[in-house]
Order: sequence, then C-alpha cells, then structure tokens
Amino acid sequence: MFIDLLIAGSMAQPLIEVERKFVPGPDTEERLQELGGTLEHQVTFRDSYYDTPELSLMRADYWLRQREGSGWELKYPGGAVVSGPHTEFMELTVEPAIVAQLCEVLGADVLESGSVAAVLGPLGLQEVASFVTKRSAWKLVLSRAEEEEPSLTVDLDTADFGYAVGEVEALVHEKAEVPAALEKIHSLSSMLGVPAQETAPPKVMVYLQRFRPQDYQHLLEVYSAREKPQGTKSPDSSLG
Repeated sequence: MFIDLLIAGSMAQPLIEVERKFVPGPDTEERLQELGGTLEHQVTFRDSYYDTPELSLMRADYWLRQREGSGWELKYPGGAVVSGPHTEFMELTVEPAIVAQLCEVLGADVLESGSVAAVLGPLGLQEVASFVTKRSAWKLVLSRAEEEEPSLTVDLDTADFGYAVGEVEALVHEKAEVPAALEKIHSLSSMLGVPAQETAPPKVMVYLQRFRPQDYQHLLEVYSAREKPQGTKSPDSSLG
C-alpha cells in the first residue's frame, strides 16, 4: 500500500510533519463532522513560486515559495527519517538559511544578504506560478482512549483555477513516533472514503500543467529519468 506523504524537518521548528494528500469528495466535510471534527478556521492566501526561466530549482526538486502572511519557504529532498514508500522533504523558513541553500543548488557564489527578496535578481529568479487558495482547516482526534492523544489536521483547499485537494497531517516530535502517525493518517483517510492507492498532485504542479504545459512536461521527463527507490513517488507529490 502506498501512502503519499511528506516528512519535513524545519530549522525553525523541531517537529516532524507527516502528511498525505487526497482528492476530497462532496461529502468529506460531512464525514469530518460525523467523526467529531471541528472547523478551526477558514483562510484565503496567495502562493507565489519562484525559479529561473529554465526551472533549475524545480528540476532539482527545490521549491521556493512565498506565502501571503507566512513569508518564504524552501522545500527540498531531505535525509531519510524512516524507511518506506513515501517522500521526505526538508523545509527551511529562516531566510539566511534559504539564501545559502539557493546559492548552493544554483552553483552561485555565496551571497551575504539575509533577505530572499534581495537575492532574487542576482540569482536570476522570477515568479513562475502564483495562485490564490481558499482553505478550510479541520481538527479531530481519532481515539480519546489516551489523554494525550495528538490531534490530526485536515486541510481542504480550493485553488482559484478550480483545483481542489485535501491533506491529512500529523505533527510528531520524534522519528520513532512516525509509524504511529502514519497509521492514524491511513485510518482517517479510510474513514473519509479515500482509496488506499489514491494520490493527488500538489496545487503548483496542476497549475504548471494547465498554464505552462511545456514546462510541466519537461519536469515530468526529468522526474521519470531520475532513479528512484522502488515503490516511491516523485517528491513533487508532497508539495503544498
């Protein structure tokens, strides 16, 4: 069974984020309510992705995003936290660290600026995708047998170009807790009626497919040619 998920470690946040994307159905919110879920908040935000004209970052599975109200984030393949059929990313949110990583992957001289915006021009980076997302964020606890049972988060997103995607997420402190988090994610996904083998592409990839089809096709060719361990998915399947 394949679970499409992300395990991300952030320099600014010592939590491990485990998630699975899925295609929400017309009754997903009703099912969440029946399971005891609560709607935490609804928010609208814009995501803008930056890259070189040749998409040098995305071709290397590096994804530079500026989210309205949240700042800059760089996701890129990380070291294995646990074995299994999933994708793993590191997540940087501290701007000087993002700048240093960008210089490394682009083969540029190290820039001393601690601001991502200040190095966009010198590194030849420009906006390549931008869209608005409406998000409904739900929280629920599958079992109340344990007093400290962690909650799961379910984000239901609809992009302004008509694509909808859901995400089940758990946050844990230690990599030893990841298997239990995976089990909870699988259990909730099943309760929501998500087929075990279902995968859902991230919003940015669907955006590129619709509005920059040639670039999208080139990325697919790069990912297909890249050698991947048996049973894994391309890391792009775990982006937000």
